[in-house]
Amino acid sequence: MLASTPSLAATDFDPEAQLLTAFDYWQAGRVQDAGRALDGLVKRVPNFRLAQLLHGELLAARAGSPERSLLVASQEPEVRELMEEARLRLNQWRRGASDGSVPDAVIGLSPQTRYALVVDLPQARLYVVENTAGGPKVVRNFYAAMGRNGAGKQVAGDNRTPVGVYHVTGFIGDDELPELYGVGAFPLSYPNAWDVRQNKTGNGIWLHGVPRETYSRAPRSSEGCVTMANADLASLKAFLKQASTPVVLSDRLAWQTQGERDKAQAELAKQVEGWRSAWSARDTTRYLSYYADDFETDGMDKRTFSAYKRRVNASKSFIDVKVADLDLLRYPDRQPMVLARFRQDYRSDNFAKSTRKDQYWQRSADGLWRIVKEESS
Repeated sequence: MLASTPSLAATDFDPEAQLLTAFDYWQAGRVQDAGRALDGLVKRVPNFRLAQLLHGELLAARAGSPERSLLVASQEPEVRELMEEARLRLNQWRRGASDGSVPDAVIGLSPQTRYALVVDLPQARLYVVENTAGGPKVVRNFYAAMGRNGAGKQVAGDNRTPVGVYHVTGFIGDDELPELYGVGAFPLSYPNAWDVRQNKTGNGIWLHGVPRETYSRAPRSSEGCVTMANADLASLKAFLKQASTPVVLSDRLAWQTQGERDKAQAELAKQVEGWRSAWSARDTTRYLSYYADDFETDGMDKRTFSAYKRRVNASKSFIDVKVADLDLLRYPDRQPMVLARFRQDYRSDNFAKSTRKDQYWQRSADGLWRIVKEESS
C-alpha cells in the first residue's frame, strides 16, 4: 500500500499562495484585503522581489498616483522579468488541480516509482506527480525557472535547459556548494542515451535552489539548470529517490485525462510485452521486427545487431525473459516517442543476468511503435 503523500503542514507558509490571494483580492476590488495580504508577505519574505513590486504598485494605486501601473509596460529589464514571472505564476499555479488531468508525459509508473517530476519549461512550472492506486495524480506544483536562452540544449555553454526524460542521480547539500545554488541541488542524468545519439554535449544540469538574497529567479536566468525557491526545493526531498525518480523537462507539455492515459499505457505495455514474448520464444524474426531500421546500441547498427542476435539466439536451447517495474514516459520530441524503463531478468541454458533497460520507442510513419535506441546498465 502506498504511504500518505508528503504535504505542507497547516502551520507552513506558502508565499506564492499569499501573493496570488492578494492579486485575486485586488482584481475583485478588495484593495484593503489585498494590501493586508501583501503587507504581511513582504514582511515575512522581504527578498521576494515580485511581491515587493506588487506591493509598491498597490501603494501607488491607493495613493492615486498615475505614474505607476501594472498595465503600463516598463522598459526596465528587471521589471519586465518580474512581470513575466507574475504572468506565469498567475496562469499556471492551479493547473491540473481540479479536473483530475495529468501531464501527458506520465503514461505509466511501476509500484517502485512513487513520484515523477514534470517541468513545463515555457510555463515555468514544476509538477509533482504521485503514483496512486487510482493512477498518476498531480499533488504539488511550483514555480521553476530555466536557462536564460530557453529550452532545447544542444551544446555545452549554450545556456539552454535540456528537453528530455532524465532521472535524479543524487543530492548535493548546501555545505558543499557555492551560494549561487542556495540550499542544495539534485543533479540530473543529462546527457542521456538519446542525447548522446543526437551528439548533444554539456553536463552539470541540476535542479537547484537560489542565492538567499532573492526568493526566486527570473523565468529565464540560469546557465541551463532548473531553479526553484529554496523552500520549494527543500520540500522536494520528501518526493525524490536517488537514481529512480524520473524528471521530464518538456517544451511542449500537454494534459491528458485518465482515460487517455489508460489507453496509451495499454498500447505501449502491449508493445513491450510483444517484444519480450518474441525473445523468450526465440522467434528472432518477430523479435527483430520491433526494432527500427535506424536502431543502434552499443556501437551496433540494426544490421550488425540483427546478425548478432540471430547467432546468439540460435545457440540457446531456451530463453526466458521477464520484465518488471515498467515505467512509461512520453518523450518531448517532435516525433512521437516513449521511454520504457524496466528491470529485465534474462535466463538461458548457459547465462543469467538482471539489468535495468532503457528503450526509446518511436512511432514510425506506418503508425507502428519500434525501438530506435536501447541501453542496459
